Amino acid sequence: MLLGFKTELHPNNQQKTLLAKHAGVARHAYNWGLCLTKNILNHNQNNPNSQLKFPTAIDLHKLLVAMVKPNNCWSVRSI
Repeated sequence: MLLGFKTELHPNNQQKTLLAKHAGVARHAYNWGLCLTKNILNHNQNNPNSQLKFPTAIDLHKLLVAMVKPNNCWSVRSI
């Protein structure tokens, strides 16, 4: 027997803003990684003799932190 639970959120205006910011940063990170991996796949298809290593999730995370966060102050988490 499977049970399901529904949860409803009632965020205030500040929480709504934070949720929207989080979604925007997550979308940017996803699109950045997608673009990078598509470029690597295209390079590997067009250059079979000099193929690049396909990045793992950990590799993508390290690259995101090293390349994107220093250039985008909004992607840095501030508490």
